[in-house]
Amino acid sequence: MSVRRLMGVVATTVIIGMGAATPAVADVVGPSNEVDAYTLTTARLWATSAALLGLAAAIIGAVALTRSIRGTGTGGRRGAVIALAAGLVAVILGVLNLMVATGGPGTGNGVIGGAAAIGFGAIAVILSGFSLARSRRRG
Repeated sequence: MSVRRLMGVVATTVIIGMGAATPAVADVVGPSNEVDAYTLTTARLWATSAALLGLAAAIIGAVALTRSIRGTGTGGRRGAVIALAAGLVAVILGVLNLMVATGGPGTGNGVIGGAAAIGFGAIAVILSGFSLARSRRRG
């Protein structure tokens, strides 16, 4: 499967999923009145999961980039594609989380986790893009 086709499938799946999930998420993630700093709400769990997905994608993208620089194995192309897809999903989940959040940090809406997911996902996309460009030049 080519990278363009994979990106098209991932984008289509995420867009369709966002359209179907947004009303349901808005009902679940609604405003919380009294939330302690250590209370794990649904929105915080969702944002933390997206941030961890973005972090894993960034690590995989970094490993793929170092493999493409060293020239070992397949040049890290498979890892770069995985990091690209996971990074895009993390960014989209982080944006979706910030769209439905009704308050700022500390309200239990997962605002910090959503922002972290966007950051880690963007780093993963950039690293995997560099790795794919390097492996394309080499091959």
